[in-house]
Parts: sequence; C-alpha cells; structure tokens
Amino acid sequence: MTKDTALNILALHGPNLNLLGTREPEIYGAVPLAAIDAQLASLAKTLGASLQCRQSNHEGELVEWIQNAQATFDGIVINPAAYTHTSLAIADALRAVKLPCIEVHLSNIFARETQRHQSLIAPHVIGCIAGFGANSYALGLRALIEHLNAS
Repeated sequence: MTKDTALNILALHGPNLNLLGTREPEIYGAVPLAAIDAQLASLAKTLGASLQCRQSNHEGELVEWIQNAQATFDGIVINPAAYTHTSLAIADALRAVKLPCIEVHLSNIFARETQRHQSLIAPHVIGCIAGFGANSYALGLRALIEHLNAS
C-alpha cells in the first residue's frame, strides 16, 4: 500500500466476545462488542483507515477470514479469545498470510489461570496488547496503523 491509499484493517473477535457487557464483567468489562466496534471504526476513520469488524464462535470461520484477508486487508487486529491458547489452525493461518497482525486481549492473560499464560498466536503477530479492557483494541489498532505507515 502506498501512503496515499487508505489502509484497510480487519478486526476479528473470537468466541464468546459477542457476550461482552454481560459475560463476567469483572473480568471482561461492561462494554458491549457493538460499542467496541463503533469506537474502533471511529478511531480508524480518525487515523485515515477503514475498518471491518467480524466476530465468530467458530474456529474455521475465523481461519477462513484470515486466509481471505490477504486479498483485501493491509493488517489484522485479532482477539482470538480462548482460541489463543488452543488453536494451531488460527496460528497457522496467520503465519501463512503474512499480514501484519496485533493480538489483543481485554484481560491480562498472564495474570489469570496458568492455562491462559501461553499464546499460540503470539509468535505470528508483531505485538500483543493485554489487560486494558476495551482500550486494548484501540491501542492495538493504533499500533498496527503506525506499523503499516512506517513500512
């Protein structure tokens, strides 16, 4: 992409994130996913980028979106949710498409249960932002756009 062309970013939300706002708000916060998507879209526009947000509870659908992203998007912001710790398929898809990607998490996964401390996704992204609630997404989007603009 040239600097004159608006960046096109894909934001992917993994399983159970459709329940944000009501699901364990003491861990994930009270902000619903629709509000996070609206805030991200507004921030993307401010930063001169376009954004598409998608959520799925299905690993295969997330994998297909990642695979297809190469043709349309410049980068990905992803919260793989529980798939962070279990999905070789998502990790392999990210490695295969070679798009710049930022991994985000609402909670600090490293301060939670031991099984949440390992990310299978982390080796295939340019960075990981965790523990800032809904703001993790905004921080991730900013970092990705700065990275793409510097490339």
